[in-house]
Amino acid sequence: MPKKSPRLLFTDEERQSPELKRAVKKADKAANKLEQAEARIPKKKIKKKQRFIDKKSGKVKTKIMFEEIDKKRPSSNLWSEIGTASAQITAGAAVKVLRDGEDDSAAASAAHSVEKTAETSIRTATFTYRSSKLKPYKDADKAEKQADKANIRALDKQANYQDRNGSNPQSKRQQKRAIKKEYAKAKRSGATTKKASEITKEASKGTAETSKKVVEFIGRHKTTFAVIGGIAAVIVIISCIFSSCSVMFQGASSAIAGSTYPSEDSEMLAAEERYKELEQELSDYISNFESTHSYDEYVYELDDIEHDPYVLVSVLTAIKQGAWTAADVETDLTDLFAKQYTLTEVVTTEQRTGADGSTYDYYICTVTLVNNNLSHIPSDILTQDQLELYATYMKTLGNRPDLFGDSVYVDKYINTEYEDYTIPPEALSDDRFAAMMDEATKYLGYPYVWGGSTPATSFDCSGFVCWVVNHSGWSVGRTTAECLRQLCVRVSPEEARPGDLIFFEGTYDTAGASHVGIYVGDNKMIHCGDPIQYANINSSYFSSHFMQFGRLQ
Repeated sequence: MPKKSPRLLFTDEERQSPELKRAVKKADKAANKLEQAEARIPKKKIKKKQRFIDKKSGKVKTKIMFEEIDKKRPSSNLWSEIGTASAQITAGAAVKVLRDGEDDSAAASAAHSVEKTAETSIRTATFTYRSSKLKPYKDADKAEKQADKANIRALDKQANYQDRNGSNPQSKRQQKRAIKKEYAKAKRSGATTKKASEITKEASKGTAETSKKVVEFIGRHKTTFAVIGGIAAVIVIISCIFSSCSVMFQGASSAIAGSTYPSEDSEMLAAEERYKELEQELSDYISNFESTHSYDEYVYELDDIEHDPYVLVSVLTAIKQGAWTAADVETDLTDLFAKQYTLTEVVTTEQRTGADGSTYDYYICTVTLVNNNLSHIPSDILTQDQLELYATYMKTLGNRPDLFGDSVYVDKYINTEYEDYTIPPEALSDDRFAAMMDEATKYLGYPYVWGGSTPATSFDCSGFVCWVVNHSGWSVGRTTAECLRQLCVRVSPEEARPGDLIFFEGTYDTAGASHVGIYVGDNKMIHCGDPIQYANINSSYFSSHFMQFGRLQ
């Protein structure tokens, strides 16, 4: 269940301030309405066991307690849950009989009229029943959105009140984003009340950290932002000289806008929160598996439950190809979740012999969770145009490196440091190798995109190598690392030379070669890691996965 909106606590001074008084009053009013709406949600009592130590006997005893909780929200499709199923079946059977034996008689016509009336009545009754069941939950949802909106407006007013000297419009926009982010964090914590000053204080701190991260991100991605900056500079110059070139200005501006997430921060954060809720539900199901099942033994083979929020927002934006709300992508979120996680439960039965010599069945349940990696899914579900859009957003993080600043994944993009390497001039005397490097080095810093095979979509490891060799005198098409290995003549490490391919195995679960790069000499390779970069093949990681060198013919 989503966390409820916290009630903001304001000081007496803030409540009496002319600048804040109205916003605080609206936040209080919205919080009251939310509490009233939540009180109308149907409740149920559940049993809970609580263990305690009896002071007199010193023994551990169990006490049964009852806790009142909200009833689970009914499904939007209540056909499977309501008692009209039998009526639906009966009506359906009657319709079939009538249609099978219909003729042109007045009796048949009258029967059809009755049939339509019956169907309409059932649909109307079902709709009414469904609406009445869902109404308290929908009312609470609406009240929660209004409370969130009022709270954020009050926090924004409070931040402006504290910063009486004023700020420029850009810093105010950044401050507003930081407030929304801190508010979402407070909401996730589950606190029923929260001091408004604490949220604005954290937001102010977050704004400063965000500015630092943005500078660092731009520093790490100089090439991409140099191009964007160059376009912007040219636009300014041209627009100053030729004020009539509005079409050119708009077209170039769209190149910059096209790499920026178009959706509102609150909607993107809400979608991320919803996906995390799905993951938490999965985690809870597995954690409570033994208490909800009754097997004799349990075996768990579980991948980590995690995802990259930038991948999630980028793929959603590519799917929608424009701005979206969290409600718009609810179905997409559940579809992506189903593709990312595969949970299986396999029960095996063994015949065991007891101490008295009798045999009995012994049940072992193996629970397996496979995380298929969210970043591997876009290439399977997106069209070519959508995949190119997805790659563009991943290259720039939608020009919003601050959006998920507290994510464990963000450092991968912000603090990306990869080895710089200068290829010795003598190695470039080989024309074919020189052609390979001329092509390969164009894409240094491009992100890893599973299934990507062109500069427009970016690349995965085999897509990158295929692109380079296809533009350097060979023609291998688009194939896998293992197929590339089979196209090569095996070369010993002692005989390896710049331009040979280098293969690795076991970097993920697949048969044969699982990763490929281009050897550039001096124990270095250029490959599509994350991002495309040079790497030392003698590192502990690559040494442990090394398979062979290969030479294309």
